[in-house]
Amino acid sequence: MFDYQAPENLLKDRIILVTGAGDGIGKAAAISFAKHGATVILLGRTTKKLEEVYDQIEASSGPQPAIYPMNLEGASPKDYDDLASTIEKEFGRLDGLLHNASLLGNLSPLSQYDIETWYKVMQVNLNAPFLMTQALLPLLHKSSDASVVFTSSSVGRKGRAHWGAYAISKFATEGMMQTLADEEEGIGPVRVNTINPGATRTHMRAQAYPAENPEQLPAPEEIMNVYLYLLGSDSQKVTGQAFDAQ
Repeated sequence: MFDYQAPENLLKDRIILVTGAGDGIGKAAAISFAKHGATVILLGRTTKKLEEVYDQIEASSGPQPAIYPMNLEGASPKDYDDLASTIEKEFGRLDGLLHNASLLGNLSPLSQYDIETWYKVMQVNLNAPFLMTQALLPLLHKSSDASVVFTSSSVGRKGRAHWGAYAISKFATEGMMQTLADEEEGIGPVRVNTINPGATRTHMRAQAYPAENPEQLPAPEEIMNVYLYLLGSDSQKVTGQAFDAQ
């Protein structure tokens, strides 16, 4: 696991948005960020799941989170502008943005890949993070120390047969991170990095590897050290880097 121990108040007074916050790694990250002092904006498509995460954070006496339901598959540029306007009105700035939401799509050869699935995966995994980051950059620039983290994958760093749109979207995510990091370096407070979570006990992992015993994999809560490091001030000078959680 990534070797880092986060101070209890690491994220105190920070405003952090997490996509796909209703389940899996996004849920664990949101709860962990709140535990370390952050006000978390929970973004996802299923309101009931977001409300459950909200209740868990409230029960643990974390800062009151916010819920923002959004279906990334169908979101338009105006939807992202509306998100930015709401955050500006409620908080005035944004200190952290974790792009966690992703679709797996089909595991099949590219020669047989379903085009509608291709469009959906690219929309959620690539277009949505681009549009959201573009809309939220002005708010990130209002922070004194802002961090953008994209979620990558091992198949986004070395191609693997049958991983199709998912793998290709993650290669593109790595490129988007590097491009944005280079653009932002030296001009403002925004640093940009990626995390490859590795094999983790999530629904997506079970979908990809249905015969695997999930109990042999770490739970999302066990890989949070790298997420805390990159969203906190200890990584203030770190940008343009690809991290592994495991």
